[in-house]
Amino acid sequence: MPPAKKRARSYDSAKIRAAVVAQFGNVREAVGQLTPEQLALDCGLGEWTVRELAAHLCMAVESVNRAIEQEWPAQGQDQRGEPVTLAGWPFATAAHAGAIAEGVQEYAASAPLDELFARTAARLDALLPGADDDQVAAIRLGPMRLGDHLVTRTVELVVHTDDLNRATGLAVPFDRQALAACTRVLADALAVKAPGASTEVRVPPYAVVQCVAGPRHTRGTPPNVVETDPLTWIRLATGRTGWREEVEAARVSASGERADLGGLLPLMG
Repeated sequence: MPPAKKRARSYDSAKIRAAVVAQFGNVREAVGQLTPEQLALDCGLGEWTVRELAAHLCMAVESVNRAIEQEWPAQGQDQRGEPVTLAGWPFATAAHAGAIAEGVQEYAASAPLDELFARTAARLDALLPGADDDQVAAIRLGPMRLGDHLVTRTVELVVHTDDLNRATGLAVPFDRQALAACTRVLADALAVKAPGASTEVRVPPYAVVQCVAGPRHTRGTPPNVVETDPLTWIRLATGRTGWREEVEAARVSASGERADLGGLLPLMG
């Protein structure tokens, strides 16, 4: 008998919406305090400056407003792509990296940052309360359920808030629900990339997943265990740091012959 298909993780809509709003507020407050010198710093992401990174963070949330306004064509109209699922989203972004980078540069040059953030916040306040999570929205990657798109915004916000902190020396706080959702999305992506149940990956207090083909664990302590903290996991999953580096620094513990995840990471860049 084939193994039962894993049930997709569900997310509480109210908590996700609150998390996106809260983390965007944290970022907006921090960006408003940056000096021209800080905004001109290299942020470590290609040729982007901190200003362009900040614009990208704003653009990530503005995409929610656009998704609410731009419903995907109805049945019988132009169908321009397969639906993007939450499980598939981490692997679909790389193909659009060039277009995203170009769009960020144009967006950053379109208005002062405080104006961009204020406009996006006002639109989000007006549009989000009445939005339907089950609406199929038109996003850059294709058609996607609005509720799922909102979950992906926690990944964008948390990952790039961490980038902002490391580039500027700031300590922009992470909303707990946003950090939890981001950790879980990326942990589930590992399970999609390396299906199986021989290795247990623990990212306390937010996520535990089983992955990697091999003998299935049934009871007691699993023979292959990986454990790390949320930010280290997020940095590994997005290519901000390397597996060997984090193991040697004891920020990752890995035991068992199938506990080396170096060949599976990063999951998205």
